[in-house]
Parts: sequence; C-alpha cells; structure tokens
Amino acid sequence: MQQAVDGRLRRARAALAVGFLLQGTAFALLVTSIPEIQQRYGLSDSLLPVFLAAVPILAGVGSVGSEQLVKRSSARGVLRTVQPAVCLTLAAAGLGDRLWQLALALGLFGLLVGALDASMNMLGVGLQHRYGRSIMLGFHAAFSLGAILGGGIAWLGAHDDLSLFTLFGTTAAVLVPLALLAGTRFPGPAELGDAVREAAEAAARSIPWRPLLPLCVAMAAAYIADASVSNYSVKYLTDGLHSADDVAKLSYLGYMVAMLLGRTLGDRGVQRWGPVAVVRTGAAVAALGFAIAAAAPGPAVGIAGFTLLGLGICAIIPQVFAAGGRLFPQDSDAAVARLNLFNYVGFLLGSPLVGALADAASYRLALLAPLALILLIVPLGNHFAPDRRHRVS
Repeated sequence: MQQAVDGRLRRARAALAVGFLLQGTAFALLVTSIPEIQQRYGLSDSLLPVFLAAVPILAGVGSVGSEQLVKRSSARGVLRTVQPAVCLTLAAAGLGDRLWQLALALGLFGLLVGALDASMNMLGVGLQHRYGRSIMLGFHAAFSLGAILGGGIAWLGAHDDLSLFTLFGTTAAVLVPLALLAGTRFPGPAELGDAVREAAEAAARSIPWRPLLPLCVAMAAAYIADASVSNYSVKYLTDGLHSADDVAKLSYLGYMVAMLLGRTLGDRGVQRWGPVAVVRTGAAVAALGFAIAAAAPGPAVGIAGFTLLGLGICAIIPQVFAAGGRLFPQDSDAAVARLNLFNYVGFLLGSPLVGALADAASYRLALLAPLALILLIVPLGNHFAPDRRHRVS
C-alpha cells in the first residue's frame, strides 16, 4: 500500500514540475517578445512601464482572489483551470493590433498568473509536507528550464521573422494540451491528505513582522533585479546596444541558463561555505553583472553581464525563504507566505523604476538603480546565518 502511495506522490510531483515548466515557458516567451509587442501595438516607451506594472498588480489581485476559489473548490481545481487559460491569454496577446486589446490580454494574463502562482506553490508546499524534505527548489528549477525553452522559442521566432500571432498561437497550441494532460496528475486529496489545509492554517497564524523585515528587503531587492532583466534585458540590447532581435533574446536566455545552473548546484555551495557567504557573494556577483551590462560596448558583453547576473542572483531568493523558515521553525509556512508577498512588491517596483529612468535618461543609467538595490543585500547577510532564531515568548 505504501508503495502505491509513493508512486502517486512521484507522479504528482512530476506533473506539478511540468506545470512549473509550462509556466516558465509562457512567461519567458512573453517578456522576451516585448520589442515585437511594442511594434505590433504601437506601444510607446513612456507607456510601456504602465502596462508592465499593471501585470504584477493584477497578479497580486489574482493571488488573493485565488484563496477564496481554493476554499470553494481546491488548489488542484484552480490550477487545472487557470494554467490552460494562461496559455490562451498568451495567444490572445498576439492576435490584436490595438492598445485596448493588448491591455485586455495582459490584464487577463496578470490575474490568471496570480492565481496560477498561488495554487502551484500551495500544491508544492503540500507535496513538500508529505515528502518530509525540501523539494521546492526542484519546482523552481523546472520553471527556469521552461524559461530557457521560452527564450529559445522567442529567439527562433525572431531569427525566422515569425509574426506574434504565429509565434504565440503555435506555442499556445502546444502548451494547452500539455497543461490539460499534466492537470490529470496534479496532486489531490489522495496524495496530499490534510497537507494543504495544515499549510494554510500555519500561514494564518500570527507571527511578528519585525524579525522578517530585513529578509523582506532582500526579497524585494532580488525581485526588482529579476524584473529588470525579465522586462528590459531584450529591450536594452535592441534599443541601447543596437542588437539584432534574435541576438537580443540571448540576454534573457543566458540569464535563465545561469539561473538554472546555479539552482542545480547551489545547495552544495551553501553546505560548503554557508548561506551568509553564498548570499553576500551572490549579491556582489549580481551587482557586477549589472555593471558589466550597463557598461557594455556591444551585445556580446551585454549578454555576458546578464548571464553573470543570473549566476549571482540564483541562490538569494531560495535562501530568503530558508532563513525565514529558520527564524520561525514552528511556523515556517507563515513566514514563507509573508516573504512571498515581496515577490510582487519587487516586480511592481522594478519594471516602472527601470522604465521611467530609461525614458528620462538612458537604459545604461537605468540599470544602475537595480545595481544599487541588489548591493543592499550585502550588509543584510548576517540575517541569513543558520544560528539566528526568533523566540516568541
């Protein structure tokens, strides 16, 4: 009987990893096609930050709203519904040619991604409870792998001069059936038991904010850097370094390849040198990557800078979650839930910040803002030490 249960858990874990991979593919394809989206819809550089900022705002709304949907149905039911829908909104973004159509497509994408993110991670936490060991990094590595695939698809589309309709529509036609198929194996009551409910109850318990604030700052800074790369690396290479469209896609692709490599090997580095050294070194390397990209004389050096940035930032976000769990070992889910809010804070601030500075000055100067913010993590390094504890009296 135990063997059958273990088999279901393994299949559910594999299916959920596929879900993360598909989401990474859709997200990367969208963000690496921003120059083509601007051209198709006549979206000006001054309006671009507004459109990009609306996505994380609506994602936050979708994430909060998904809590009520999960209570009425289940995390599995929500994920089965919204993941194919996200893929369809990707196709919709390539169909129109007017700004209101783009606004509608991106608005739906944001709302659905918020619900998708919440339900995927809820199921991931539930599976982790059942496994009794950390498996979440594997899911996020699957997302990184999907992002590499999405960036590669965008590169092929630019190289072959495919229209957005063809590129997004064809990709969605492949992703939707895969999402529906994976959904048949997503974890449910048979695999999770009471794990999701227990995780939700833990997240609802009251814990103090103050010990988490340094980690919240680190999380926001890391996601500001990530949003800067996601939304503007390709744009910087095309507009700032006058790169060809297909070459420009390699900036985000290199970033995600380095991210995947770092996440695959990062646990060994933490075990050998400790989280404080890994986080501080990672922040310094990420800042160096920004500096190289900002000073790049041409596309090749710019791509190298963004690739180095991915290697530096890859371990910071997982270590923020790990440090929060160590602060409140009895309420680790509650700590993680609070820290995850600053994912959206970082995305909300990062895109408008870089976009506004680029519009007012240049992309080179705009990249110095996330560079300075990522360096804030260096003096916060002591908050990642394994021996830090918060004891609630």
